[in-house]
Amino acid sequence: MSQVTLAADGGSLTLEAGGMRARFHAIWLRDNAWDAATRAPGNGQRLITLADIPKGTRIDAARIDGGRLSVSFAPEGKAVDYDIGWLMANRYDRTHERAPGWTAPGVEPWDARLMGNVPVGDFAEVSRDADALCGWLALVARYGFGKLVNGPVEDGALMKVVDLFGYVRETNYGRHFEVRTTVNPTNLAYTGLGLQAHTDNPYRDPVPTVQVLYCLESSAAGGENMVVDGFAAALRLKTESPDLFDALTRHCARFEYAGEAGVRLTSRRPMIELAPDGELIAVRFNNRSAAAITDVPFEEMETYYAAYRRLGEIIDDPAMEVTFRLNPGESFLVDNTRVLHARKGYSGSGTRWLQGCYADKDGLLSKLAALSGARKEAAE
Repeated sequence: MSQVTLAADGGSLTLEAGGMRARFHAIWLRDNAWDAATRAPGNGQRLITLADIPKGTRIDAARIDGGRLSVSFAPEGKAVDYDIGWLMANRYDRTHERAPGWTAPGVEPWDARLMGNVPVGDFAEVSRDADALCGWLALVARYGFGKLVNGPVEDGALMKVVDLFGYVRETNYGRHFEVRTTVNPTNLAYTGLGLQAHTDNPYRDPVPTVQVLYCLESSAAGGENMVVDGFAAALRLKTESPDLFDALTRHCARFEYAGEAGVRLTSRRPMIELAPDGELIAVRFNNRSAAAITDVPFEEMETYYAAYRRLGEIIDDPAMEVTFRLNPGESFLVDNTRVLHARKGYSGSGTRWLQGCYADKDGLLSKLAALSGARKEAAE
C-alpha cells in the first residue's frame, strides 16, 4: 500500500511506497512534471524554464490514485500525475554522506586477480547480436576496459569497433594513428622498449574518454598489452595514506604537448579527480606529458611529490596489472578517464603494427542504456 502526507505549509509531501519513505519538495515535483505541457512527448526534454514556474509554488492537494500520485499545485491550479516507481527511484531524501573517493554503482575496481576474467567479446557476434553487444558494453562500463577477438585483419578495421557504439573523435593526430614497432630497428624512433602505464592525452581538456587499439600485425616476441585500474590504484593510495590521496585530489597538476608545428595543448587538472560530493570520477597519469607543477603551495610540495611517487609505485606494482597479448584481428578498448594502459618490451626480432583512435564514453554509455532499455521492455 502507498500513502501520501502533505506538509502543513504545502512546501513538501511525504510518500510511502514499497517499504520506502521519502519527502519531496513542491518545486522539485513541479520541475519534474512529465505532462505534455512541461515535457516534449517524443524526447522528454523540458518545454519550460524554471522562470516559468511561479515563485512560492506550493502543493494544494495530493492523493494516490490507481497506483499513481496525483498532485495539485498553487498558484497555477495545475494537476500532475506521477509514476510512484519513478519517484522512488529518483528520491533524494536519503543519506548523502559518503567518504571522498566513493565510486558510482556498477563500477568495480580490480587488480591482477582479474587476469583470468578479462572482459572479452567476439567481434562478429557483437556486430550482429544486440544482446551480445549489450553484454560486452556492460562489462566495459563495469571494469573500464574490454577486449574484442575474431575481428577482420584489414586497414581501418578499428573504425568498425567504434561504429558499434559511437563516433570517432578526431584530433591533431587525425581520425586514427599508427603504432608501428620494429624490434632491433635501424631507426630508434621505432623502439621495442616498454612503456609505463599511463592515460592518453592528459594535456587535452576534455581528454578523449575512450581509446581503441587494434592489432593488424604481431610477429615479435613480447609486447604484451597491460592495463591498470586507476580507480583501484587511487583507492589503494587512500587506504595506505589518506593525506597523500588528499594531496593529489586537492591540487592540480599541469600537462602539456607541443610536439608538432601549430599545436600547443595544455591542461590543468588533478591527477585524482573527485566530483564535489566526493565521487571518484577520473585519473590522469602520464609522466611523459607532465609539465612543471606550479599550483601546490611551497609548504605542501614535498607531500605532493611523495603522493605522486607513491601513486606511481602502486601503478607499477605487478599486483595491480592485467596483461594480455593482442593478435591480428584483436583489439581492446579502455576508458581513458580511468584505466591506464601500457606495453611490455619486445625481444628477438619481428614487427608489430597497431592502429589506434579515440572516441567518447557518452556514446558508449548511451548505446548501453538504449540496448539495456530495449532488453527490459522485451522481457516485460
